Amino acid sequence: MVALAYTVAFEGIEARLVEVQCAVTPGIPAFSIVGLPDKAVSEARERVRAALTAMAIALPSKRITVNLSPADLPKEGSHFDLPIALALLAALEIIPAEDAAQTVALGELSLDGTLVPVVGALPAAMAAAHENRTLLCPEACGAEAAWVGAVNVIAPKSLGHVVRHFTGQSVLAPSEPGEVQKATSSRDLSEVKGQERAKRALEIAAAGRHHLIMVGAPGSGKSMLAARIPGILPPLTPAEALETSMIHSLSGLLDEGGINRERPFREPHHTASMAAIVGGGRTAKPGEISLAHNGVLFMDEFPEFARAVLETLRQPIETGEVVVARANAHVRYPCRFMLVAAANPCKCGHLTDPARACARVPICGEDYMGRISGPLMDRFDLRIEVPPVAFTDLDLPESGESSANVADRVAQARMVQQQRFEGRDDIRVNADAEGHVLEEIATPDTEGRALLVKIAERFGLSARGYHRVLRVARTIADLEGSDDVRKPHVAEAVSYRLAMAKEV
Repeated sequence: MVALAYTVAFEGIEARLVEVQCAVTPGIPAFSIVGLPDKAVSEARERVRAALTAMAIALPSKRITVNLSPADLPKEGSHFDLPIALALLAALEIIPAEDAAQTVALGELSLDGTLVPVVGALPAAMAAAHENRTLLCPEACGAEAAWVGAVNVIAPKSLGHVVRHFTGQSVLAPSEPGEVQKATSSRDLSEVKGQERAKRALEIAAAGRHHLIMVGAPGSGKSMLAARIPGILPPLTPAEALETSMIHSLSGLLDEGGINRERPFREPHHTASMAAIVGGGRTAKPGEISLAHNGVLFMDEFPEFARAVLETLRQPIETGEVVVARANAHVRYPCRFMLVAAANPCKCGHLTDPARACARVPICGEDYMGRISGPLMDRFDLRIEVPPVAFTDLDLPESGESSANVADRVAQARMVQQQRFEGRDDIRVNADAEGHVLEEIATPDTEGRALLVKIAERFGLSARGYHRVLRVARTIADLEGSDDVRKPHVAEAVSYRLAMAKEV
């Protein structure tokens, strides 16, 4: 008899259905797994054997063959334990074969039969819903998988509970979806003394998802400002939450068994490798740029990152996705993120302070900022200098608007953009607009266009720079509640574009 169960193999955030076939036939006793399994999958036979022994189920003195189909698809991970055990139990006629064949299962088995949580429950639930099958997963993964809503999720604690459920002895209730509540941030923009221009730049960047770079002396507040960005961003929409959580599910980052509606804020250290930032490794896992999908990637000490790492950001910033190419696979991950970079003006950090600057001024500043290539700098929509704050100002009371007030304006601007781009999957915010769409929404009035043409000719704006000024101007107009892009909006957008760096 050949019994069937189903599971998934992961290719990026896509979960491909895998048919688990189990045959128990006469012959020399053996337990073999075929179908291109990796070491973790091959070892499943020992975990399954021990788990069945713990349940007082003895394997027959026959040949047991488990085939993972399609056979040419690499199978990786310990989540194949449960579907192999399920197919074997069906082949031994311990559970109904027709019920096992209608189940997509994933989970790791302990030697005592307890089910251990695994990564990827959310993409697996999406695959099960697409195939109209029940999802069987460990109890700790149930709330995460049930968030899909279109699939029946059964989440037992152990293999014994699986047997009792399928035999009708103790039927398990479907899991309920869980959701991680948004944490209340204690970091508020009003705590930042001075830096009004930087705060304004943060607001514009958050409203249109524009990339931002801040340059200033050590201790001027760059990291402090960046840490307050999550407090002004709107929560993830349901569609964005699902996209982001699928990536986090593959990386094992979903806590409390639910979906987080707070936008991700990733801040990798400058010693991070290319695989850590872009994605890769032996199993082509998502990197920081994908983990920051629909959120913020903050890169402090930006010039200190390896040059090769920085240059790999250029294409994902433009396309919103990254392809991790390996000899045996090409894995695609989404990565629409807002890049926020912070940098000192030079190696010592005191380029603008004659009393503290080193003897290599200004060459040291040119060499240090020269680590950021022109094409990469050209992709930053907003560039600001963050001057140091006098220590005497630190004793002053809090000034400026709170994060809540700024967040209200950002949410309103995002709502305007959502209505503007309704029905389009490729454009969600102003930073995504290009071509004729950008011309339709961001063409300035006569005075604004004259100013922009004059600036473009005077400073040699690149075509990319020209379009990015238009996008920022459109966002500034949205924050003001204006339907038209006017000269003041263009002027402010240009002021951020031409700060610090030369155009290319």
